[in-house]
Amino acid sequence: MAAVAAATRWRLLLVLSAAGLRVTGAPQPPNILLLLMDDMGWGDLGVYGEPSRETPNLDRMAAEGMLFPNFYTANPLCSPSYTPQEIVGGIPDSELLLPELLKEAGYTSKIVGKWHLGHRPQFHPLKHGFDEWFGSPNCHFGPYDNKARPNIPVYRDREMVGRFYEEFPINLKTGEANLTQIYLQEALDFVKRQQAAHRPFFLYWAIDATHAPVYASRPFLGTSRRGRYGDAVREIDDGVGRILHLLRDLSIAENTFVFFTSDNGAALISAPRQGGSNGPFLCGKQTTFEGGMREPAIAWWPGHIPAGQVSHQLGNIMDLFTTSLSLAGLAPPRDRAIDGLDLLPTVLQGRLTDRPIFYYRGNTLMAVTLGQYKAHLWTWTNSWEEFRQGVDFCPGQNVSGVTTHSQEERTKLPLVFHLGRDPGERYPLSIASTEYLDALRWITPVVRQHQEALVPGQPQLNVCNRAVMNWAPPGCEKLGKCLTPPESVPEKCSWPH
Repeated sequence: MAAVAAATRWRLLLVLSAAGLRVTGAPQPPNILLLLMDDMGWGDLGVYGEPSRETPNLDRMAAEGMLFPNFYTANPLCSPSYTPQEIVGGIPDSELLLPELLKEAGYTSKIVGKWHLGHRPQFHPLKHGFDEWFGSPNCHFGPYDNKARPNIPVYRDREMVGRFYEEFPINLKTGEANLTQIYLQEALDFVKRQQAAHRPFFLYWAIDATHAPVYASRPFLGTSRRGRYGDAVREIDDGVGRILHLLRDLSIAENTFVFFTSDNGAALISAPRQGGSNGPFLCGKQTTFEGGMREPAIAWWPGHIPAGQVSHQLGNIMDLFTTSLSLAGLAPPRDRAIDGLDLLPTVLQGRLTDRPIFYYRGNTLMAVTLGQYKAHLWTWTNSWEEFRQGVDFCPGQNVSGVTTHSQEERTKLPLVFHLGRDPGERYPLSIASTEYLDALRWITPVVRQHQEALVPGQPQLNVCNRAVMNWAPPGCEKLGKCLTPPESVPEKCSWPH
């Protein structure tokens, strides 16, 4: 009952704070869990169609909380940009990350899983506000020969504790790996320790079993009707269920906000064996069609979010930054533009806010959605050269004049779709129609205002050098795992996508 009362007082504080009133003697702010999947598609959860035997825990989470059918990523890739080992740069110190700011409200923070914001030590999570880390700086690609390219290290806090395919094996032939179970135990142990210490906590659970090469532990292999990818989804679903069960057992569910989503759409290039489903949407990861950018999303907070809610608010993964600060009773930084919207009025009161969703690919604004209308300013899947080599981001989904293999500029006459009637982006509005002209009159000033307000950033990921790969990470000497790097030869990175 004490936890319920504290959560109720905190909810009142949030409402009063939103009204501009200050309250002293406030209770402990809610814990925050962000569960970010890797390459999981909108269609991978039964709750978006018929409830399934594949994701019973996620379906239950949605039934007990709020489902977002219109939730987007900021970029159709696994990080702000693709970051292979040879990248020299990473997240700059000038960026303020969520765990840094949450310290002001007394939070202890942990990341479990993939970091992907720079693999060199100066860019690591503990340099940017996290108190604990168990996971890797890069995806689990490999195995490598440790000569031309080193295997990716796995870290505990500041030091490596092994490498993928070595101390942390992944059997590419069978798909067996115990990583999801390890990541789950890290999460459960962290939650137990923070609850025992009566500290508010932030847990960022960024696991990557659904990123090719997909993997699952032995008890889950062969259990899905969807093959190995489905096995990975079932294990993740089980893990989410165990996390939520623990929160209830510890009597902290009503003081814990949990949000589940994915970093980008399913990687159809890896489908059907190694990739997921984007439901009715066009194309997949690496494109700015709906299949590349629209994600599964569920908010769960018993006692605060009424059960069985569906919100048609246009949401974006950047909103989780602003929403988390609001949960902690903190204001966003005022010295920079913050793109995220505070979703608390949506999840607590069902409020809808008009806002655009911008679709970027690299530095290019490819499309924008406002209300039900989406305007494509550029269209592109991938190059003809790649496509002819078998690289297909939209298998079986060719839409003439839409899924183009040349970069087609349409800024003068954008392709416009009504996503309510045509979520698969197959039938562009006629440019002679009144509906098209009205939509364009609505969208055009929003695009202009956005572009005029942009401030160019300094490139962080444009220099590559094989010498900076994961040859000798911190802690390698204790394990006898240090490798000799090649000669340093900095060069400009090549970005084909």
